[in-house]
Amino acid sequence: KEHNLFSYIHHEMFRSRTCLKQNKSGNEAENNSFAALRDAIIDPYRHQMPAAKHTLMSDQVIWARSPVRLDLAGGWTDTPPYCFLHGGNVVNLAVELNGQPPIQVFVRVGDQPGIVLRSIDLGISQQITTYEEIASYAELSSGFSIPKAALALAGFHPDFQQNPQESLRKQLETFGGGIELSLLCAIPKGSGLGTSSNLAATVMGALSELCGWGWDLTEIGNRTLALEQMLTSGGGWQDQFGGITRGMKYLKTSPGLDQTPEIRWLPDHLFSDPVYKKNFLLYYTGITRVAKGILGEIVQGMFLNRQGHLDILEKLSLHTENLYEILQRGNFKEIGQQIFKTWELNQQLDAGTNPPEIEEILHRLESDLIGCKLLGAGGGGYLLLMTADAQAAARVKLDLEEHPPNERARFVDFEISYDGLQVTRS
Repeated sequence: KEHNLFSYIHHEMFRSRTCLKQNKSGNEAENNSFAALRDAIIDPYRHQMPAAKHTLMSDQVIWARSPVRLDLAGGWTDTPPYCFLHGGNVVNLAVELNGQPPIQVFVRVGDQPGIVLRSIDLGISQQITTYEEIASYAELSSGFSIPKAALALAGFHPDFQQNPQESLRKQLETFGGGIELSLLCAIPKGSGLGTSSNLAATVMGALSELCGWGWDLTEIGNRTLALEQMLTSGGGWQDQFGGITRGMKYLKTSPGLDQTPEIRWLPDHLFSDPVYKKNFLLYYTGITRVAKGILGEIVQGMFLNRQGHLDILEKLSLHTENLYEILQRGNFKEIGQQIFKTWELNQQLDAGTNPPEIEEILHRLESDLIGCKLLGAGGGGYLLLMTADAQAAARVKLDLEEHPPNERARFVDFEISYDGLQVTRS
């Protein structure tokens, strides 16, 4: 089955390239490739969820909160279809920002049989009364795509129900009331910290608690991979597993459709011991770049078996294994060199990773840095900087505070999260 899937998606993508060479539209064949991959990830969850009744007392609130992840090596190797064919491996760490888990979700049950979605950070809300409104999750501009898709995956849409319900209203009457879902995402869009994936995982953790599904972190992480395919934004598995699982770790998967990662925790004293921690700086550049377009281009190269893409991905994979070994030895300077090596490989895979504004910053700070990289897909968002000593760190801070690239740029404190995703009740 997997062999047939991969043969089909390669064939359709090659067919789209052939059409373009013949001055014909190749959109249909290209769309077929992405759709086949999307369906392979989503289909295991269709028509699966039984009917549920909520598990909350009338005065209870569910509170879910999650850190985000800083990726140190291996990004893109966790992205389908590459990870399906070769497996993926990454090194990352879960962090809180300014002393708090930056992603928080609140759920309570109301008397009216409808669903209310609120975004505290965006200052918007939406009332949902029909399945059709939940099914609009692929409209990414709505502001509530993620919670709508999560609701569908949790069984609040007929596509994912064992026994399709007549209407959302009827389902919520059986469920025992309406749902009020409030989101707080204290991170700018396009941050490079895996924000969307961790928000999705946090919402699903809250819904699991509400419905009594008992999903563990593995189930939540795997469902998040399906959710991102539902949104047509794609993406890999490292963002959500990097945030919802605690601490610093090496995550590794084997080839195949099951991409549940094996987790090996790493010593984190270089990021937590005050002697070393002050040499790591996290700087929000104020420059944003949404990952969907980057993902589409690089995933297309994976579909087409472009040798250049595959060679760099293999180097990223081998480099990640090397960093895993170095972190266990705790060589501070060598870790900085390896983080910089990740940054170089990311730029080889996608030239847009290092736009002129970022290049100018790094060139200016070059003499004081022993390691650096833009987090996530790059192009903007948060910049991880590593200096040799406290004096160099102070010079870097002074330079960027006196000469910021824009009025939004700022330093942000971070601490390793030793909890990961937490879901509690009042």
